[in-house]
Amino acid sequence: MSYVGPDFDPPQPRRSRRRPLTVAVAALVPGALLGWLVYETVGGSGGGSEEAVGTPTTTSSAPASPTTSSTSSPSTPDDGKPSPTPTTSAPAASGPLKGKVVVIDPGHNPNNFQHTAEINKKVNIGTGWKECDTTGTSTNSGYAEAEFTLDVAHRLRALLEKQGATVKLTQDGDRTFGPCIDERAQIGNKADADAVVSIHADGAGAGQRGFHVILPGNVKAGGADTSPIVASSAELGERIAGNFVRVTGSAPSNYVGDGTGLVTREDLGGLNLSTVPKVFIECGNMRDTKDAAQLTSGAWRQKAAQGISEGIVSFLRG
Repeated sequence: MSYVGPDFDPPQPRRSRRRPLTVAVAALVPGALLGWLVYETVGGSGGGSEEAVGTPTTTSSAPASPTTSSTSSPSTPDDGKPSPTPTTSAPAASGPLKGKVVVIDPGHNPNNFQHTAEINKKVNIGTGWKECDTTGTSTNSGYAEAEFTLDVAHRLRALLEKQGATVKLTQDGDRTFGPCIDERAQIGNKADADAVVSIHADGAGAGQRGFHVILPGNVKAGGADTSPIVASSAELGERIAGNFVRVTGSAPSNYVGDGTGLVTREDLGGLNLSTVPKVFIECGNMRDTKDAAQLTSGAWRQKAAQGISEGIVSFLRG
């Protein structure tokens, strides 16, 4: 997702964390360093400028091309096996996550670009009003964020169901648009989910690389009250970040998060309105050619799903 648009305003200056980082974050640091070494070996740092940190660029808000289809185009490399065919979630007969409910929120909807009037309507996020949704971003070659998020969501669902979890998607490309950011939060709340993960890919400037996990800040305004979920969401995010580094070999973002792969925000309706543990993950920057090479690889997307899955499993098993 781009930092421009609904739920995607530029991140505010980082404030000091109100609590010590958990053991999970301590474990992330050496893992992140290892991830950087792997990252540099395969392609270098990308040379992001510190002046561009957290600031939107003309390319960061670029939506997916209306001509982008919901299937991979011939120009989009996909060297991995196709994602599992979407099916209605059915929990396994047994497994370590039996009885657990996980909601996966694939960012944006492949059909949003056909419904700009609807997705531009404002919804209340507790602290104010934002547009229902956006089209998301895309790679320079036209691979849409909405296509990426659905593919990773399908792979992640299959992995979690094998562990016995009941998995729900907020959308499966089966809606004409949306759901809006407030409804996305409500879906997780109504499911009484044990964990919710919103999957995205960023649209920052070229040279800005790496993943980051977005944690909810402590917000209590209007209809938003995140105080009951701040600590649990932070633990969920820390475990996902650590496992994402380990499994994918990707580095934490070089433009937000101070190298931790973790960012706390108070301006996201999808987090502000959640009453259950929830995080966003920006799996990489679609506008950077080196990150884009990973995001358009089916083999890498499988690793991304595996890393997220192992973080969720670790969180739910305690």
